[in-house]
Amino acid sequence: MLRGVRVVDRTTGIAGRYCTKMLADAGADVTAATAGESGLDEYLFASKHVGTEDLASADILVVDEPVDIEALRAEHPSLVVVTITPFGCDGPWAGRPATEFTLQAACGSTATRGLPENPPLAAGGRLGEWITGTYAAVGALAAQRSAHRSGHGEHVDVAMFDCMTNAMTTFQPLFWSFMGRPPVRGTGRATEVPSIEPTADGYVVFTTNSAQQFESLLLMIGRPDLVEDKDLSRPHVRFKRREEFDGAVHAFTTKRTSAEVLEEAAAWRIPAGPLLNGETVADFEQFTARDVFTRAPSGRFRQPRPPYQIVGDPAPQASDAPARREGEWRLPLDGVRILDCTAWWAGPSTTYALACLGADVIKVESASRPDLMRFTTTKPPSEDQWWEWGPLFHANNAGKRAVTLDLMKPEGVDLFKRLLRTADAVLENYTPRVMDQFGLGWDRVHEVNPRTVMVRMPAFGLEGPWGDRTGFAQTMECIAGMAWVTGYPDGPPVLVRGACDPLAGMHAAFATMVALDERDRRGEGMLVEAAMVEAALNVAAAQLIEFDTTDTAPMRTGNRSPVAAPQGVYQCAGEDRWVALSVVDDGQWEALVDALGGPAWAKAEALANVQDRSDAHDAIDAELSAWCADRNADEVASLLSGAGIPAEVVTNAALSLDNPQLQHRRLFEDEDHPVTGTHPIPGLPFRFTRVDRWSRRPSPTIGQHNDEVLGEVASAEELEDLRAKRVIGEGLVVGD
Repeated sequence: MLRGVRVVDRTTGIAGRYCTKMLADAGADVTAATAGESGLDEYLFASKHVGTEDLASADILVVDEPVDIEALRAEHPSLVVVTITPFGCDGPWAGRPATEFTLQAACGSTATRGLPENPPLAAGGRLGEWITGTYAAVGALAAQRSAHRSGHGEHVDVAMFDCMTNAMTTFQPLFWSFMGRPPVRGTGRATEVPSIEPTADGYVVFTTNSAQQFESLLLMIGRPDLVEDKDLSRPHVRFKRREEFDGAVHAFTTKRTSAEVLEEAAAWRIPAGPLLNGETVADFEQFTARDVFTRAPSGRFRQPRPPYQIVGDPAPQASDAPARREGEWRLPLDGVRILDCTAWWAGPSTTYALACLGADVIKVESASRPDLMRFTTTKPPSEDQWWEWGPLFHANNAGKRAVTLDLMKPEGVDLFKRLLRTADAVLENYTPRVMDQFGLGWDRVHEVNPRTVMVRMPAFGLEGPWGDRTGFAQTMECIAGMAWVTGYPDGPPVLVRGACDPLAGMHAAFATMVALDERDRRGEGMLVEAAMVEAALNVAAAQLIEFDTTDTAPMRTGNRSPVAAPQGVYQCAGEDRWVALSVVDDGQWEALVDALGGPAWAKAEALANVQDRSDAHDAIDAELSAWCADRNADEVASLLSGAGIPAEVVTNAALSLDNPQLQHRRLFEDEDHPVTGTHPIPGLPFRFTRVDRWSRRPSPTIGQHNDEVLGEVASAEELEDLRAKRVIGEGLVVGD
């Protein structure tokens, strides 16, 4: 669909190559210098071609090494240049040595994960690189949209650190701020309770993000007595009582197969899923029913299809890309109106990104059944407007206007249709049957406004045996295999905790922009299906590829890596203070030996290369642990990183707000809210040279813009009548 868009790929890492893969899968003409030989290289090279780059005719250049931005833009003023670096192109940490492992430590991800009796634990699968590639693709496509309209190029400055902070740790610093910044002690690592639980023949994952889901779980396992234990409704109390709670859950799960547990969970409407890996993921019944996996062009392995589908006639009569125009630079989605019927995290993160990029996003809720993310609040129900204190709601809904419509009532549906006639796109992430129940399925939406793009974001897809099941990030982590490769070799799989929501959101944002561009060519809207689980599959594809090409499924390695040695976290002086270290080549090893003072053990010839050091990892860890034990973590990280060695403090995620690099990059932007006051919320984790801040209005209160927005399509008298009938309303309406 991006035919006519020409991309030059000068990248070598996963992040850059996945960015350009997304562009290529959408139809862009991507030229790369080399294809690579591994299965993963082949997957990332899909739909590209090897050739001689020609920047004079290119629209987008993607690089992951330093380039002279000013010279490039002077020679090619309409070119979009996307740079992908660990910390961004400027700031006090620009140029600091880093790996994905040390960036996880710096952004706070590692500190969130694991049990207090074990070291902090990084997520497996190099997830941060895939996250960065996804954000980079969104930034690239958005900038190209503006450049195409105006003739003015842009520099999209993508920092892995910013992307990983945004996707892997957002909720901790926000909750910390909304709670008044209480004292922070140690890493704060924990596991969710419940999370991944053993069955008679494997593992399943339960997600209980709402009070109703948690109560249903207790009833399902035959423990109605625990419903009365109100302390258990609080996640931090469940973690403290995890042995007791796990015992109650395991008494139920270990006597049943995974299939039996999942069947019962579905009956109770509890989000749940199996724990899969590279060997088993392609045989999951939902994926086989939907033909999610295809053979690579070489036939060597299976791979997931692109994570969104354009449903219906591909309209071959559509014209080629229109000629580039000249004019004033505007935000990419300036002039686009979006009706936002999403809730929780994945869907609202999509529409938040679109709002940052200039769209007029109208959030549609019901006054009696608002977005349940409002209820993940830092205030008790006894306080006035407690529902407006949900930190994650603020983070994913700033920049939007909000209306309330009860779509269970015909008057609400009628008013929605009137709004629909003014919209360029409508997005929703309910289970598939919900919009049909409202009488607002694709056929009806298309009939009301033939130019509207409809983006549907079901957990598992619009059809298939799992189509009507609910799912959250934790579910996707387990089904896609991310949790399988996270944890210690001798321990159970561990949840990544949250990354799949923004991952799904950014893939859907990318798909929305692709569809809007195609709508402009065709003159007609279309249906886009962006299943949450398929976004997770695309960034976890390496597991299936490795199994198909080696007949071995990747396993958990704790904090170690097959391409770095030593790599790990080492405890320093003070309470729960750690440093993460990753040595990826012999030069860094020599620098580490010098930083340690040249001890005899480190100079041994047996440690000369990565494989030798990997074989001796236990002995090296013992020496490094002893060296770090009485040293200050900040001083250790400063010493090692200053010597060119990737090393960072394992930072409590809440403290991201005070990081000097993130402050310089303005990742967090102050929101001035009428109820909660001023708090930081994350903007987009890439910078445009022409954009000072991404969020331009605070997150809306319930129904805040009813008169302003609904007044466009209804009279004041009609709106008052609808208020009286509770079709619309401001604030939380209870008892309807």
